[in-house]
Amino acid sequence: MRGSRVQAVVGELQGERIDIIPWSADAATFIVNALQPAEVVKVVLDEDSNRIEVVVPDDQLSLAIGRRGQNVRLASQLTGWDIDILTEAEESERRQKEFDERTRVFMKAIDVDEVVGRLLASEGFRSVEDLAFVEPTELASIEGFDEDTALEIQNRAKAYLERVELENEARRKELGVADELKEVDGITSEMLVRLGENDVKTIEDFAGCVPDDLVGWSEKKDGETTKHDGFLTGLDLSREEAETMIMAARVRVGWIEAAVPEAEAPDAAEHASQ
Repeated sequence: MRGSRVQAVVGELQGERIDIIPWSADAATFIVNALQPAEVVKVVLDEDSNRIEVVVPDDQLSLAIGRRGQNVRLASQLTGWDIDILTEAEESERRQKEFDERTRVFMKAIDVDEVVGRLLASEGFRSVEDLAFVEPTELASIEGFDEDTALEIQNRAKAYLERVELENEARRKELGVADELKEVDGITSEMLVRLGENDVKTIEDFAGCVPDDLVGWSEKKDGETTKHDGFLTGLDLSREEAETMIMAARVRVGWIEAAVPEAEAPDAAEHASQ
């Protein structure tokens, strides 16, 4: 009644301020609650790195962060997530930069002008691989395109990917990365080059890695979080996928045995017949 329980605790703590935050099993909801009274426009979770990006109105940034970052630091400690806070203007600027970068990639990779590059980026295509392997009808359905245009774009995208593959293969050999590493499921030619550049050249070297080596890790100190890149940061590799590849390499070199699926129990009737 009238906050009597809270006031009693405040009294015991010599006037320490207390915030009461509704708990939620949903991480995004819990973090939004933890940042109140700041208004949150959008949240984006990255479960692989245990980070969440929070977008707030431009005039709410200082409220969300708090004096000397106290609010966001406490919310991070409470929820167990690393929290990055952006204003709507900052997020819009970042999205525009990403859009411009995709446009430049398309222009260079498939030799199209800026208008076509921007059109492809605006249609949601994020990479040359998307263009190469999407259903041709999806490309042909873009306003101003037809089946011949779609086919030409796909042919150029596939030719570009083949050139990149050849360049990566040549670079892999130049770095001395063993052929056997190519046999590990999930490893791409670009990954092999990155590994070679970081002195991971044999399957034994790769088997000796841990997921942090590949995808990076976060380090907390004095309430601040520092993110460290791994050998394969930026190559769309999750921590779970990294661990699976490392375990496959360890099986190949004989450090561990492959997991064997449990055999189904024999039918009772079969037992009886035996």
